[in-house]
Amino acid sequence: MKLSKAQYDEIAQFLGHVQPTRQSLRKLKEKFPSQSQSTLLSIFSQEYQKQIKRTHAKHHTAEAIETYYQRYLNGVMKNAAAPVLLDLANEVDFAPSLMARIVLERFLQEKEQTIPSKTLINSMLRDPSQIPDGVLANQVYQCTVNDCCYGPLVDCIKHAIGHEHEVLLREMLLEKNLSFIAEDQLRAKGYDKTPDFILEVPVAVEGHIIHWIESKASFGDESSHQAHLQDQFWSYWNRRKVACDSTSCSPGFKVFLPLGIGIRGLFGPGLVIYWYGFIEELDCHRERGILLKDCFPTDIVTLRHSMAQR
Repeated sequence: MKLSKAQYDEIAQFLGHVQPTRQSLRKLKEKFPSQSQSTLLSIFSQEYQKQIKRTHAKHHTAEAIETYYQRYLNGVMKNAAAPVLLDLANEVDFAPSLMARIVLERFLQEKEQTIPSKTLINSMLRDPSQIPDGVLANQVYQCTVNDCCYGPLVDCIKHAIGHEHEVLLREMLLEKNLSFIAEDQLRAKGYDKTPDFILEVPVAVEGHIIHWIESKASFGDESSHQAHLQDQFWSYWNRRKVACDSTSCSPGFKVFLPLGIGIRGLFGPGLVIYWYGFIEELDCHRERGILLKDCFPTDIVTLRHSMAQR
């Protein structure tokens, strides 16, 4: 589902005034009933992550960490069964899983008299039964299962959804009898940055030549799309670029294009599928080789079809 920037801004503005809870997600669906629930969920998650990134530093000062830890200790001393960490995270408007990480790290540091490794922390967050304190293990578990946007459970879900859409795209390519090379095959050949699928024979979509297809199981907002352009899409294209002008991009969008990326590649122009939609004004690089769609294209023109029409 494509949204105008105005439609997206309205949704983002609404999310700026609610807490990132499942109740807020229900309110979001009620507020915008005409929008796809999957699209709203993706926007909900992305906006919350932006908010957490903006406030991340203040929650990780030495003073804040000690305050959270002491409040946790005092809370479980009064009632160990109460969702102390979850309530604390909601009170200070921080992701429950990240609050659990802060307190767990502080607990282990006090217990072991050394800074615990990230590997150990991650392992315990994935499996709280490893935590050598039953009360804290339960508190961490409550945070993990009640976090809509962060934590090991959410990471697993996102990974599964991303893989599911890549499989779906593969099946669609096979149905169209399009020969392709998958990302894992390209990685095996030594390529460091590759699209999900490279077409062995290019096709045309809406009058544009397509050499590769990238699957994104998310909504394409401005910040995520610009990051993907810099980190991935222009690398796939791998040709010199200039900043887009007002004739190709809508007002209000600042697009910065690299002057050259020296990686192995040169895949040419391609197609990005944002399965949960995108801001339609971002589809402004078609002439530069990046086409955006919110579904698998139905109007693919192959070389075989082109020759048959002659």
